Amino acid sequence: MYSLCQIFARHYLDNTVTRRRITGQSFYTRLKRQAVLDMIRKITVAAAVTALALAPSAADAQSTDMDIVATAVEAGAFTTLAAALEAADLIGVLQGAGPFTVFAPTDEAFAKLPAGTVEALLADKEALTRVLTYHVVSGRVMADAVVDLSRAMTLAGIDAPIEVRMGSVYVGGSKVTTADVAASNGVIHIIDTVMLPPGM
Repeated sequence: MYSLCQIFARHYLDNTVTRRRITGQSFYTRLKRQAVLDMIRKITVAAAVTALALAPSAADAQSTDMDIVATAVEAGAFTTLAAALEAADLIGVLQGAGPFTVFAPTDEAFAKLPAGTVEALLADKEALTRVLTYHVVSGRVMADAVVDLSRAMTLAGIDAPIEVRMGSVYVGGSKVTTADVAASNGVIHIIDTVMLPPGM
């Protein structure tokens, strides 16, 4: 038989152990909850930083100090286009007030043309001008407006057909790879091949 003191002592010890277990479990639970919250905060912050890094600023998206020609030259992927514009005396036109929409073929796009085509165009100013102006539309036509069109009248005086295939926009048979590159006097849509007017 236990003495009264032993009973009280055992009761005290049992309660102490129970409290320690409960306190330990609560503390562990709080730690787990805090860790989860910290992880969520880190993921949220990382996602926000990534979104800010990838999304252009409002100023960049809406305006720029560079005109269409300067924007293309600055990009570094349009040296053939720039040389062709100079040979056709169209640099001044695309540096004008505009606004213009240019479907700009990259150097890789020009390289897809049959051998000797670029050289032949550079030697024939009239044909070169026809090809280049076939890539230009009067006005600032953004991508959301392009997809609603079936054709666009170009500065060459020829309609360029527009269609949407498998979620991609094609103008004059060329695929738009990058849309809405802003310039002070218009907008550039980058295409993957050179648009050739009908009959060329």
